[in-house]
Amino acid sequence: QMHLEESGGGSVQAGGSLRLSCVASVYVDNNNCMGWFRQSPGKEEYEGVAAIGRDGFISYGDFVKGRFTISKDNTKNTLYLQMDNLKPEDTAMYFCAARPYCSGDIWSRREFTYWGQGTQVTVSS
Repeated sequence: QMHLEESGGGSVQAGGSLRLSCVASVYVDNNNCMGWFRQSPGKEEYEGVAAIGRDGFISYGDFVKGRFTISKDNTKNTLYLQMDNLKPEDTAMYFCAARPYCSGDIWSRREFTYWGQGTQVTVSS
């Protein structure tokens, strides 16, 4: 059983930066797939933000456009999301999630076994 806990959310002005962290309760090795999703206010669907897996695999949602960087530190069981040049439309609850491997439909929520409680990001114009 894996427990995930996010932190680092907050309120920033457009153009600002935030760094989200997600600490896993158990060891996360290079084979595991970890990702960030977000849920915008008033929307039910979750949007895939970034995912990282084995052999250097990294994928970003189309809207990221070079503004976000996903990384992980296996020695600290921690996943990061560096978000730069934030826009008001980035306002959302951001969730960390984990699945055994990054394969198939990367953004399939049901393939992600473990989820954190989320951290709120608010970007003002």
